[in-house]
Amino acid sequence: MSHLVAIYIAASPGESTRSVPQVLAFPGRGLAGDRYFEGRGTFSPRPMKPDFEVTLIEEENLEAFARTSGRPFTAAHARRNLVTTGIRLNDLVNREFSVGTVRLRGWRLCEPCSHLARISVPEVLPGLVHLGGLRAQILTAGTLSVGDLISCSNSPQS
Repeated sequence: MSHLVAIYIAASPGESTRSVPQVLAFPGRGLAGDRYFEGRGTFSPRPMKPDFEVTLIEEENLEAFARTSGRPFTAAHARRNLVTTGIRLNDLVNREFSVGTVRLRGWRLCEPCSHLARISVPEVLPGLVHLGGLRAQILTAGTLSVGDLISCSNSPQS
């Protein structure tokens, strides 16, 4: 069963991400308390773009990368907001899906970047290519909670 295993936010770009049990999600803004919600993210666009509202990553990909690289790399190091299990996030590009009662739309892959490599480990650049998660747009406001079930629509959206 696909579900949300962790939620991470950071109030500013230089701050470490912190795990929270739940967070409020707002369309057009992102997650309350997160740097991108406040427009202070390292790559915060002006005006806010849909693919900067929330990021997701698969727990399975994080564990595989840590195992194969031999580096201690956790969800906190990945700096993604939502950590999932039991669902292939790459399959959610251009698809609507729900995390609990919150509807999201997969926008594009969230590939590792040189900024992430600088603040974590350089091996993330080759090691998480096409496995670095998903950028998504929040379609409905609501509360995201650890343990929420994840479900998706059957067909891609145009």
